[in-house]
Amino acid sequence: MRRGYRTSLCHAGLIVAAALSVSAAAAAKPPLREVAPVYDALFHVAVANEIRKSCDSIVARPLRALSVLRGLNATARQMGYSRSEIDAFLNSENEKNRMRARGAAFFAARNVNPRNPDELCALGRAEIQKSSQIGVLLRAK
Repeated sequence: MRRGYRTSLCHAGLIVAAALSVSAAAAAKPPLREVAPVYDALFHVAVANEIRKSCDSIVARPLRALSVLRGLNATARQMGYSRSEIDAFLNSENEKNRMRARGAAFFAARNVNPRNPDELCALGRAEIQKSSQIGVLLRAK
């Protein structure tokens, strides 16, 4: 009887350990850069900001941008990311470099020199015209 009790206890322990490892794997969160709704929207805000800074004939829609950023924060929080994880992501030099590289690829794919204000203005006007995710964050003067 005692031996059967130990075997049952051992099996129960294995079942609990397996359940814990499954729940731990389910609780693991991908890096925020891999969460497309968050990363893509942050990228759109960054591109709109670059256009706005370089183009005198286009201004930002700050309330819309603030709304997007708050939504990103809420989405990340609902997914289980803590404020410190979100802040670490936003302040990470590695992530900033990734975002810059993505921006460079975005501009290159559109044959836009990001140092040329005329080209950025043309891109900004096109994005506004299309009402793209970038364009809705901008307004022509």
